[in-house]
Amino acid sequence: MNAKFHLALPCKEVEETKNFYVDIIGASLGRNTEKWLDVNLFGNQLTFTQAGDFKFEFKSYKLEDYILPSFHFGVIVPVDEWGKLYTKLFQMDLEVTTEATFMQSKKGEHLSFFVQDPNGYMLEFKSFKDADEIFAV
Repeated sequence: MNAKFHLALPCKEVEETKNFYVDIIGASLGRNTEKWLDVNLFGNQLTFTQAGDFKFEFKSYKLEDYILPSFHFGVIVPVDEWGKLYTKLFQMDLEVTTEATFMQSKKGEHLSFFVQDPNGYMLEFKSFKDADEIFAV
């Protein structure tokens, strides 16, 4: 089954969120108002609704030698798109984690990096060495 995901999240400021996802990440803008917006993130729908201040405790976990945020979301893209995004975002004044290869030489090997959006959400971009291993056990 090839399904798209929809994720709805609160945001602090709609215009700043729109700028990040549309102008910086390159997502296309969908339906929107002054209080909420939809963006098309690689064929998946993200809805952000202005909610003012909110609090999340970003707990972390260890995967191999890396400490990763346990609360995050992301998208899996082809390696050429992954490289373009990493280069673009790393050159900007954004907090981008260093690229990492997880599960190297194992089933599910993939490149990954994280960037924080204006709301404090951690957004992960992944590219699998073999796309058939995305859900491999």
